Amino acid sequence: MSPASLPVCRTDLPVPDVRPQVAVAGVLADHTRSTILAMLRAGPACVCEMAAALAERPNNVSNHLARLREAGLVRASRNPLDARWVYYERDEAACAAALSDLRTLLEPSASPSPSPSRPG
Repeated sequence: MSPASLPVCRTDLPVPDVRPQVAVAGVLADHTRSTILAMLRAGPACVCEMAAALAERPNNVSNHLARLREAGLVRASRNPLDARWVYYERDEAACAAALSDLRTLLEPSASPSPSPSRPG
């Protein structure tokens, strides 16, 4: 690459706020949490069902579900006939928003701006 084709050093680059993307990525970075979220695509499930499927202890699954709830990706509801049973389901709107956040970070920009060249 010739010196004339090198971009000019820019010291005023904007720094984007990536906190939403980092928060989602942090939650999904755990294999068990991502698996739980994928399992819930099939519909609501209780902790005992997920624990059995994952070969995990129920309290571990509950802890993972708590993180997913804090992130807003899942929600819990009690069985109306027997309140001892809590079922978890995906919050599809929150999952779509999280996906959109990740897309803004990972997809290429629509129209990359050309870098100014150094004067030759």
